[in-house]
Amino acid sequence: MVAARITVNGKETPIAPAEPHTTVLDFLRERGLTGTKEGCAEGECGACSVMVARPGVNKPTDWVAVNACLVPVAALDGQEVITSEGLATVGTPGTPGTLHPVQEEMAVRGGSQCGYCTPGFICSMASEYYRPDRCAHPESTDTTDPEHGPNGFDLHALSGNLCRCTGYRPIRDAAFAVGSPAEDDALARRREQSPPEPVATAYAREDSVFLRPGDLSEALRLLRERPDAVVVAGSTDWGVEVNIRARRARCVIAVDRLPELRDLRVESDHVEIGAAQTLTEIERRLDGTVPLLAELFPQFASRLIRNSATLGGNLGTGSPIGDSPPVLLALEASLVLAGADGEREVPLADYFTGYRQSVRRPDELIRAVRVPLPLSPVTAFHKIAKRRFDDISSVAVAFALDIEGGIVRKARIGLGGVAATPIRAFATEAALEGKPWEAQTVEAAARVLGAQGTPMDDHRASAGYRSAMLGQSLLKLYAQTTEAVSS
Repeated sequence: MVAARITVNGKETPIAPAEPHTTVLDFLRERGLTGTKEGCAEGECGACSVMVARPGVNKPTDWVAVNACLVPVAALDGQEVITSEGLATVGTPGTPGTLHPVQEEMAVRGGSQCGYCTPGFICSMASEYYRPDRCAHPESTDTTDPEHGPNGFDLHALSGNLCRCTGYRPIRDAAFAVGSPAEDDALARRREQSPPEPVATAYAREDSVFLRPGDLSEALRLLRERPDAVVVAGSTDWGVEVNIRARRARCVIAVDRLPELRDLRVESDHVEIGAAQTLTEIERRLDGTVPLLAELFPQFASRLIRNSATLGGNLGTGSPIGDSPPVLLALEASLVLAGADGEREVPLADYFTGYRQSVRRPDELIRAVRVPLPLSPVTAFHKIAKRRFDDISSVAVAFALDIEGGIVRKARIGLGGVAATPIRAFATEAALEGKPWEAQTVEAAARVLGAQGTPMDDHRASAGYRSAMLGQSLLKLYAQTTEAVSS
């Protein structure tokens, strides 16, 4: 085991003497890279974003923007990081003071006022700038899509970055003005090379240790030996606990780079998604193959979070307001649980047993999510929240229906935010199946759906509002399907 090291802006540096819980943000700032800022310490503002070299989808390597405030620096042992300070010096080396093209556009278009959030915007924008499949359409005259520029820039890349004073129009103008990387751009050329290999890590300081096992069998052995261990993948949940609640763990086990958890296969009768695939990787690799998941992804937090978050993590926390469980329940997904004694497959509908509790044993990991095929043709995901993007849902409803000859042959409905666990709406499914897909059927089923779960009053919504939104979601689906048929 070699000493833990990280490459920052092209220079390798030891992680020691940082504590295992030290975030990438604090690590960088302690070394004078103060462009990386702390705004919220929860992954919601993007002021801390940096770029990390990760296994690519369309190229060997992708430059991926992540929240430095959430990721433990030990999790980047052996990895490569670029900060806002390093963009110009590493990507486009030249005379001192030369700006990177992204920085140049932000400057000339007035995209920065107080400047606090600007380095984070720069890193998120640069990550999209280097996205290999970004294709320019300069001849496009489509003005109905304000979220995609003629240069192929997807504005969702900035959905996790907040600005309090500049205003978003000049930032969007800068994003839509950037061109393509030059041929001598070192960061663009880096995409053609293999990404850093996962490094087996055992980084200990005093009475705490960060462990990255080399394979699944070693991870399962560690779990059996260390029942007190905290298992992390993208750290988007655990990082908040560390920052906001000052949680510390004597042992953290990282599973995000385990090869056995990073596969994605489309078989004849199912789709198997590795539990450690990030949501961005799943979205781009499936490329719409599972429409209900494709509808979920843009509504799941922000691109910065999706670049780190995993399905395994979202399901492993057992939160009743996680966005993926309702969708996976509607898809009739099952989980492959791996333990030292072997694997077992559990239907997601049977997985949750109570608030943040499940049938998964302490010595087991979620290895994969299996979605059976064929898929139901009528699907929808309705997330009710105070903001359109990057928000926690008050209610989440996912539908998957088979409608043949005007009759509902099969209905699967997943709900989040209305009980102590995500649930299947079995009573509503029964009220729909075998009946005509018409207003009378839907109105009766909507009343049943409004009574499902045990909604509560809290700061996000009242119980009455949640119940009303459940019923309205089914009425909305009916209106959408009717409109689609008539058009």
